[in-house]
Amino acid sequence: MSEIEGLLRELAPQVLGVLVRRHGGFDTCEDAVQEALLAAAVQWPQEGLPANPAGWLVTVAGRRWTEARRSESARRRREQSAALMEPPEADVVSGVDDTLALLLLCCHPVLTPVSQVALTLRAVGGLTTAEIARALLVPETTVGQRISRAKQKIKTAGARFELPPEGERAERVAAVLRVLYLIFNEGYTASSGPALNRVELTAEAIRLTRQLYERLPGEGEVAGLLALMLLTDARRPARTAADGALVPLAEQDRSLWDAAAITEGVALVTEALTTAPVGPYQLQAAIAAVHDEAARFEDTDWFEILGLYELLTVLEPSPMVALNRIVAVAMVDGAHIALAALDAEAELAGHHRGLAVRAHLLELAGDHQAARECYERAARLTLSVPEQRYLRNRAARFA
Repeated sequence: MSEIEGLLRELAPQVLGVLVRRHGGFDTCEDAVQEALLAAAVQWPQEGLPANPAGWLVTVAGRRWTEARRSESARRRREQSAALMEPPEADVVSGVDDTLALLLLCCHPVLTPVSQVALTLRAVGGLTTAEIARALLVPETTVGQRISRAKQKIKTAGARFELPPEGERAERVAAVLRVLYLIFNEGYTASSGPALNRVELTAEAIRLTRQLYERLPGEGEVAGLLALMLLTDARRPARTAADGALVPLAEQDRSLWDAAAITEGVALVTEALTTAPVGPYQLQAAIAAVHDEAARFEDTDWFEILGLYELLTVLEPSPMVALNRIVAVAMVDGAHIALAALDAEAELAGHHRGLAVRAHLLELAGDHQAARECYERAARLTLSVPEQRYLRNRAARFA
């Protein structure tokens, strides 16, 4: 990411916050800010950064907002020229809660999760519709429609640009965390396409979660999610080979892991677990920390990991938590006991990840023919090209 691109993404929620507080109407203000960001992306590399980048953006966005309400094309052209010639406003100071308020608004309960993700990436992340479409591997028109419908729903619901009442805050923050978690997971293990990672999504999820943590430092689950992202993303450099092939955790070169991210993540989750009520993100971060602190795969404390998954199963049961717990069971109690546990999880029977784990367990149990069949079935079900290659390579060993 270029320096200017990074600055624009940092300023996007601040500028949007200023416009919404001035004019109201999230939908029209967000459109105006997007136009200002595009103008800056074109002009700043050629003309250099203005003395007050935020003021420049607010000035241009404000004029774009005005243009949207005027029908005379001649006046619109005059105002556009004037906006780019006027000195930037000097009194632009973003309120400390603008980013938090925007995140809460973009994750409003009237929106579907996919709309929340798209709107968050655009309004708070500062990504263009085209950038979001490329990151999510969906048509640009689809993203545009999702964003347009989302803004209309927010308007119809009468949602306001302000922090919700204290009684609603926890539920709304939880929705924000879910959206940031979805963005990170899609970036870390893409659900489809030729690449295993989409770094632009993981980086954006970490950046936004860090901003949320700065505004809510006492929230244990916010710290837990940031820690989880850092500890997980720290392994990214070792997850793929030079040809893009997936490298499983047991075979990764741990010298490639990001030591600084691991140190920060461990510190965050350690403090959160000792100062705040325990939550699912903290437990997942603690599991990631156990993995990351093992110098070798053989040194992994699987007893501790299994204990953490037992707690997570109580706090937030889900098919994926059950699947990961079964992997830990295999490492502690053996493949046959893990297979029996997997047989009891009906929801995992037809999922490619469930089949991949079953194949791994069958391989550990010595049933190579059944393992090959499961690897092949899992490869047919996943849309991720690197996962397909990995699973087929595993199956080919028993052909």
